[in-house]
Amino acid sequence: MGHAFITAGTKGLGLKATELFLAKGHQVTLTYFQDYERVKELKSRFSGTDIHFVKADVTIKKDIENAVKEANSKFGTIDYLINNAGPFIFERKKLIDHSIEEWDAMVRGNLDSAFHLLKMTIPAMREQKFGRVVHYGFQGANTASGWMYRSAFSAAKVGLVSLTKSLAYEEAENGITVNMICPGNIEGEMKEASISESRKVKDEETPIGRSGTGEDIARMVYYLCEKDSDMVTGSIIDITGGLDVINQHR
Repeated sequence: MGHAFITAGTKGLGLKATELFLAKGHQVTLTYFQDYERVKELKSRFSGTDIHFVKADVTIKKDIENAVKEANSKFGTIDYLINNAGPFIFERKKLIDHSIEEWDAMVRGNLDSAFHLLKMTIPAMREQKFGRVVHYGFQGANTASGWMYRSAFSAAKVGLVSLTKSLAYEEAENGITVNMICPGNIEGEMKEASISESRKVKDEETPIGRSGTGEDIARMVYYLCEKDSDMVTGSIIDITGGLDVINQHR
């Protein structure tokens, strides 16, 4: 089986991807920032499985480099790069009200981090003529939608859209696919919920009648990483249940 490297894989949407890759028999290296209690919990929960935890701040280049080196040392070449981590400013504020530090964090954590991760992983994928890269974006990123009060975050992610497509074209000849998935409105406990759990609670806001979940996202991520999914590359895929997140959440 393969080796998946999942940033921010200890909680939220990243955790569901971690669970799925482990369930499918893969080795998983996942990064965490400061959630030591969750790491202790998961070490106990997944004891005896092929999982490795690395502390890393994705806004810091050296942390990213150390995390990838440690992952390679533990499980060998990274076959699946799942770029889930990305700083987000929860306070709703206009661009001019962002501090320079906030702007830098959004760009470093959501765009620069991808560059550093790719520099560290693509060469080995080229050697083995196989690799899968999945970035996380936001609904509407493919068309560079304006997102009020999220301008710094959205600007970085839209930059990542172009990077995703460009890299897909460049690396197709090497058996490497590069895609982006764009989750809709998945909040709170639903980030770590299953699809069956979401069906138990009616969601009047989402057209399909239930909330999106971390499992919905993980299923698409895993599909994109399968060997026979090589025809899908350079794609930006919305997973929203038919909900227009940006225009209905201003």
